[in-house]
Amino acid sequence: MKTQIVRKFTLAFAIATVGLMGVANAATPFMKKAGATNPPIGHVRYCENNARDCNIRSQSPSEVTLTIGLWRELNDINFTANSLIRPVTDMEQYQEPEYWTIPTLMGDCEDYVLLKRKMLHQAGWPLNALLITVVRDQNGDGHAVLTVRTDRGDLILDNQASSIVTWDQTPYQYIKRQSETHTAQWTAILDERSQTVMRVAQR
Repeated sequence: MKTQIVRKFTLAFAIATVGLMGVANAATPFMKKAGATNPPIGHVRYCENNARDCNIRSQSPSEVTLTIGLWRELNDINFTANSLIRPVTDMEQYQEPEYWTIPTLMGDCEDYVLLKRKMLHQAGWPLNALLITVVRDQNGDGHAVLTVRTDRGDLILDNQASSIVTWDQTPYQYIKRQSETHTAQWTAILDERSQTVMRVAQR
């Protein structure tokens, strides 16, 4: 029994280490910001209903030092949220095109993001390192993911992917993300990979 426990721990440690090494080897792990921009209408309405969450200010950005334990926790929370929530559109659930809320059983992409953000914050991760992010997918449609700022780069938690990777390893065009110093404000993203992403998507 003791040998089995040691083997399981060794395997888990090895898997986490390999994942962490992959993150460390990313080519352009940090996004470039391009100044303030308007928040998505869904977030504006979310803030109207959740004023307390949208009035949090920070003096400076946070960057989580990623350890094996935190990497494992990040993957566990990503997997749990992706497994717990059944994907449905806002039109199907609320008869509205954009309605952001923390889900319990089902939700849209931004609802997954809000749930993961809440779960990570409850686990001790700083809110100003957990940023709601808007992208365009391979079809040109709007999509939301969670950016987690770490010393290994800007990591992306996505309800459409099981693996956590740095932002530049995803097939998306990055548009804007939540500010690191004020939870109601947003920052434009300068995605210099955009043309490459679009060419790959069109193949």
